[in-house]
Amino acid sequence: MEGPAYAQTLRQLTLWTHHVLLPVYGREVTSSAPWCSRWWEHPEAVAQLHGLWLAWADLTGPGSGMSGPANWNRDHLGPVMSSLRDPMGPFAGCKPGGHRAKETPPVDAMDPFGPPPGPPPPPPPPPAQT
Repeated sequence: MEGPAYAQTLRQLTLWTHHVLLPVYGREVTSSAPWCSRWWEHPEAVAQLHGLWLAWADLTGPGSGMSGPANWNRDHLGPVMSSLRDPMGPFAGCKPGGHRAKETPPVDAMDPFGPPPGPPPPPPPPPAQT
């Protein structure tokens, strides 16, 4: 997504994150469970929270069945929050009231659908003759 569609989706995600997720599941911020108050500036966090939000809508809405919310907690909430709040996760280095921008890893300019870089592997040895 980009442009107005991205902006609208991010606004909806922000409302859900600030009014549903964090008040209930936010927990205290510590060095062993960091959270960035500017989470939307971390693309990995946005991607994970977007998936969490979509799963929440699917598993807690009408027709989701009585076990939908429990499945969301077990299958989606726990893994995503553990990943986001891991000391080595996307918020590593961020402190309450202090955002630390992350450096994006470089990406090769080569064709992503072309051959891998470097020489091809050597052919397998011929079968042994008996």
